[in-house]
Amino acid sequence: MSEETPGFDEKPEVPDAGQNDAEPKAADSAKEEAAAPAGDASQDVALLAQLDQARTALSERTADLQRLQAEYQNYRRRVERDRITVKEIAVASLLTELLPTLDDIGRAREHGELVGGFKSVAESLETVAAKMGLQQFGKEGEPFDPTIHEALMHSYAPDITEDTCVAILQPGYRIGERTIRPARVAVAEPQPGAASKSESAEGEAPDGLDADAPDKG
Repeated sequence: MSEETPGFDEKPEVPDAGQNDAEPKAADSAKEEAAAPAGDASQDVALLAQLDQARTALSERTADLQRLQAEYQNYRRRVERDRITVKEIAVASLLTELLPTLDDIGRAREHGELVGGFKSVAESLETVAAKMGLQQFGKEGEPFDPTIHEALMHSYAPDITEDTCVAILQPGYRIGERTIRPARVAVAEPQPGAASKSESAEGEAPDGLDADAPDKG
């Protein structure tokens, strides 16, 4: 029996392994390419969000730094102002204690007793006080000012038109614009009725003639 069984000699077709593997890989790469744009977009959004946060934090830190710098500058100015004030108060207190000594020096000079070594020491003391800002004020003949003068004596005078310091009993002292002792003075006021007498005298005719009498010429 030589008949061949049909179909047994034919070899079944085996699919190519390389071709079958290529199809899933191509599908995976297609999926990755489709997913790549979406992933990049989400990363960009996240980076932008982080950038905004960094900018906000930088603005806040910058504002904090500027505020701290302004507070420090104000603190420095306040400390400097307080230091100057404390110095002025200390100098004024020291010079105030020296005023009686300066008064003694002034009286000794008026009486011609400022001589010898005492004169040298007195002048040195006055020079140091002047360097520290002490200024003497008060002169005879100047108008009376109650803000810087203290009236200890009072009188009337016919030859003045306003309250006038006619004698300086004790000089005043100041440091800059600050008065540490007013000048103690004798004050004279205009004589009451002096102005009216002067005006009436001007209206009188000379040589006892009546000013209103008609000229008989």
